[in-house]
Amino acid sequence: MQRRFGAWIRYGDPLLPGQVEFAIQHYATAILQPWEHEAAAALKRARPDMTVLVYKCLSSTRSYEPGPYFTSGWSYPEAIAVGEHLFAHRADGFSRIEWKNYPRHWQMAVWEPEYRERWIMNVVDELRGSVWDGVMADNDVYDDYYALEFPLAGGKELEDVRGALDTLVVDAGRALNGIGKILVPNIAESRREPGRWQRHAAHGGGYEEVWLAWEPDQHLDTADVLAQMDCLQGPGICIVRIATDGTDDHPNVLYGLAAFWVFGAGRNGTSFTATGHDQYSGTPTIGALDWDLGDPLTGIEQHDHIRHREFTFGWAATHIGPVNGPSVTVDVPAGFVDEAGHPAPAVITLAPRRGVLLRRA
Repeated sequence: MQRRFGAWIRYGDPLLPGQVEFAIQHYATAILQPWEHEAAAALKRARPDMTVLVYKCLSSTRSYEPGPYFTSGWSYPEAIAVGEHLFAHRADGFSRIEWKNYPRHWQMAVWEPEYRERWIMNVVDELRGSVWDGVMADNDVYDDYYALEFPLAGGKELEDVRGALDTLVVDAGRALNGIGKILVPNIAESRREPGRWQRHAAHGGGYEEVWLAWEPDQHLDTADVLAQMDCLQGPGICIVRIATDGTDDHPNVLYGLAAFWVFGAGRNGTSFTATGHDQYSGTPTIGALDWDLGDPLTGIEQHDHIRHREFTFGWAATHIGPVNGPSVTVDVPAGFVDEAGHPAPAVITLAPRRGVLLRRA
């Protein structure tokens, strides 16, 4: 069976004709909306090897969703009915917190045991016996991305949110594993806390939404790049997404895909995607995303700021040096061709934050 390494992050606009069929041909993993059962079932029928996850938010409820399926563990009407104490409030003790730039997303009191217990109960009940392989749990936050403006009511600080999410991820992961499902959190900024990735990915895997770059032209520095590479080694599956301008020919695509191969070595369960900010409605791909470079023949080799690696069916190189640093020239092993089938040159020069993949002739 052909191995695939593309990730389909698809929780934006409604599905378009032909997208499911395209995904069947090109992707290894998929994340869909909770109401897209038919699409999930079609993926699993055609590709039992594909990991198909349902989107759930750990930290918010959304007041615009009609149901009966919701992107959060709590529906907005359910939270209203149970009580105001389930919503986070600003320091005045009265004002609910609507996320900045995300209208009608309401921050929840994740530190409340009742919130966490019902979140788990609702999600487990929804997934038990379902077609889904598990949950992609979004907003496993590390910093204040949505202008919560700490301290909150009751003196709650960012550390209280982090600690509560630590507990929720572990408890939800165990509960989902108990019904044969996995939990794959969107683990924010794991590079800033040693052990965070391994701890939060322990129940099925992890998703790194900000891999190598915050924005198309805003890259992580070299030390942070190297710190992120541990995620490719597990535990469980690993999904990584690099930021682009939304086009498939943006240089970050090859930069990220080359790094994916050099550092991840094509480990089964790893998958890669490249999208614009919050652009989760398309089917991004390039020809090289379909390549299986095979097994590594070498370790990670270094030439200045270039890291490169040879495989049974290919060769990959990526320049992870300072953004404003010099280009670097590296020798290319003999016997490789580019995407068009043309023989590769004997040497290749890469600018910072550029990458290249070649296939064996």
